[in-house]
Parts: sequence; C-alpha cells; structure tokens
Amino acid sequence: MNWEQLLSLKRFGDTNKRLRKEQDETRLGFEVDYDRIIFSSEFRSLQDKTQVIPLSQTDFVHTRLTHSLEVSVVGRSLGRLVGKKLLEKHPHLNNIHGYQANDFGAIVAAAALAHDIGNPPFGHSGEKAIGEFFKTGEGKQFKNQLTEKEYQDLCDFEGNANGFKILTESRAGREGGLRLSYATLGAFMKYPKESLPKKPTKHIADKKYGFFQNEKEAFIDVANELGLLKRSKTDLSFSRHPLTFLVEAADDICYTIIDFEDGINLGLIQEEFALEYLINLVRDSINTKKYHQLKNTQDRVSYLRALAINTLINEAVTIFMENEEAILNGDFNCALLDKSKYEAQINDIIKISIEKVYQSKEVVEKEIAGYRILSDLLDVFITAINNSYENKASNYDKLVLHLLPENYTETKSALYNRIFKACSFVSNMSDSYAILLFNKIRGININ
Repeated sequence: MNWEQLLSLKRFGDTNKRLRKEQDETRLGFEVDYDRIIFSSEFRSLQDKTQVIPLSQTDFVHTRLTHSLEVSVVGRSLGRLVGKKLLEKHPHLNNIHGYQANDFGAIVAAAALAHDIGNPPFGHSGEKAIGEFFKTGEGKQFKNQLTEKEYQDLCDFEGNANGFKILTESRAGREGGLRLSYATLGAFMKYPKESLPKKPTKHIADKKYGFFQNEKEAFIDVANELGLLKRSKTDLSFSRHPLTFLVEAADDICYTIIDFEDGINLGLIQEEFALEYLINLVRDSINTKKYHQLKNTQDRVSYLRALAINTLINEAVTIFMENEEAILNGDFNCALLDKSKYEAQINDIIKISIEKVYQSKEVVEKEIAGYRILSDLLDVFITAINNSYENKASNYDKLVLHLLPENYTETKSALYNRIFKACSFVSNMSDSYAILLFNKIRGININ
C-alpha cells in the first residue's frame, strides 16, 4: 500500500467535480469529517449508551459518548506523532502532496470519534442480544429464507459493521451517508472482511467483520479507492488501512485505563490494590514527590491515568514506526499494544477490570434486562414490517409501524433488507429510549 493513495481526500458519495473544488480550496478536508460525525444524530445517541456501567446514576462514569470523545483525543495525538515521523521519513508527502502531521491526526481523530457509533444499547451485550434473537430466538425462523452470509450478519450482529452502514448509507437528505473522506472511512474499518468465513486466521483483521451484505459494494469501493491489499483469492477480505492500527490503539488505551479508573471510583476495585497496578505501568515517569502530595483517591488515580495514557501513546507510536513497512505490506497481524513491553501490566489491569467491573452484579443484572428488552423490540418491529409486506398487517402492526421514523418505514424490499430496517432502528436507540419503548409496548408504563 502507499500513503498517497491511503490519504485520499475524496468523499464518499461526492462527484469528482465537487470533490476537486473542495480539495483545492482547503487543506482542512479531513477535519470536516470530525464535524460531520459529531453533528450526526447517531453520534448524539451515544450520550445515553452504556460504556461499561449501564444507566449509572453517578456523575463520573463514562458513557459511549465520553469514551468516544476521549478515544478521539488520544487518536489525534497518535496520528500527529506518527504523521510527524512519517513526513520525516517520506518528505515527498509534504513537499509534493502537501500533507502535514495534522492531516494524520485529523483522520485518526475522526475515525476514533466514530468507532462506536454503530454499537446498540446496553454495551457489547447488546450485540450479543441481537445475535441471540436470530440464533436461538424468534429470529431463527428466517434462517432458511436468507443466504448463509445474510443470516450470519444477523447471528453475529456487529457494531463495527453497523457503524460502516451509518457512515455510508444513503437515505433521504443524506446521499452518501455522512460523506466522509475515503481515508477516514478506511481508518474506521477495523475488520475489513465479511461475516463469513468466521475468523479464518489469527490475524487481527479477522477477529470480527466490518460490513453487512447490504454494504458490500460500498466497502469494495472504499477498499479499491485506498488501494487496500486483498488478503484472499476466495474470500472478500482486505488488509487494514495502516491508520486503523492507531484508532485501535487509542481505543485500547482508553478502555484499559479509563474503565479501570471507573472501577476504582465506583469502589468496585480497591484503591490500594488498583494503584499498585497503575504504578507498575508508569514507574519510569512517575514523580513520587508530587504523587504523595495528592490527598484523595480521584486525584491520585487521575495523575496515574494521565501518565499511563501518555506512556502508552509513546509506546504505540514507537511500535507503529518500527513496523511501518510490515503494516504497509499487510504483514503486521496483531494490535500495536500486543507488541508492547508493557503487555504484562496491561493484561493485569484488563484481568482485574473483567473480574471486578465487567462481571459485577450491577453490570450483569442490567445486561440480562437488555437481552429481554432488545429481543422483544426486534420481535415486535420485524413482525409488523413483514406483515405489512405480506398485506396481512393487524391494526396493532399498523400502530407499531407509526413508531418507525420515515427512513425505516419502506417495507417492500427483500426479507434481509426488511429485517435490517428493524435491526437498524433498534440498534440506534439509546439505552433509556429502548427501556421506555419496551415499557410502553408491553403496557407497563403508558405515560
């Protein structure tokens, strides 16, 4: 792969004439991507979507929105630092093409900002709940009516693929989705493959999948425009855009350190025990005198958190530059931090977070409720949409269809498309709205 092609300013859904005018007038093209994402309705809904602790009543626990903003900040730093080093190594990118370090930072920041935009309510359990509806619930009835790949899309409903759908899907008043640059779309695509075959290799890009069958043509268009390397002669899978590794690193850094911080502040992880693990990560940079002057838990944790994030940013930049050639050749097959000298410390922190936070009673109880809520909502909306298509909609079905926004109401297309209308509507809900609608549909609360 080559950087000139990978840094394409072309916008998804734009014509060449429109594109050229925009590129010639400004070098801020990549920064427009950030603005378009942050003003989208799907991004706003992240303010009420679970990061780790569902529907927490405290004021310092992260939501998907605050997490996404923090990942974008870390991503911008990673992009700028790597960009500066790449321009020193490949000066023609600046001398001939005019790229600056800020361009790399803007691409990574925008892709990082959007990295969770497709996640359904109730965190990662929301993805599993939608998948279970089709694997073992009422949705199992559709298995023999769909292609193998279409059915797999539903059984392993994937937030990353739903995010690509949101960013690229045309609808009334939004031709070409959010009309982001191809570079940002490429950096967003963590798993550039379709749902089947499942995890054919141990390569990091095969861990999950990145697009639904409906978006196959859009995905191929982006991959070809950027010159992503095809990884298989038989399957639709490509090597990652190099900057995807920085988006992933930003996410890994934030959820590792900040979810841990939430666990400490909530009292789920004992302070003395937890601080020792953070100190192990920042021993080379900690100012012990300053640290011992801090009087409360939050101040101590905040200080160590800032040091830890900075340590891991510098580590990720070093690993990226040491492996740039392998990354461009599609030969780098793991996350950047998997090569870190701090891997043991990171794994220790994640292990505690899993035991004390992700599997805490509060989290598990609300995840269980999320399974029931999402399953019932999917059943109601898929039934109403399909009954309307078959001209046998009941009065109840017709009332249910009135709850769908205009861009979800088209019911005359293929079964796979109809099912995805319901899946998209439900997955784009906030946690609170999903609960509210569930209660109203079930007659539990009609106020």
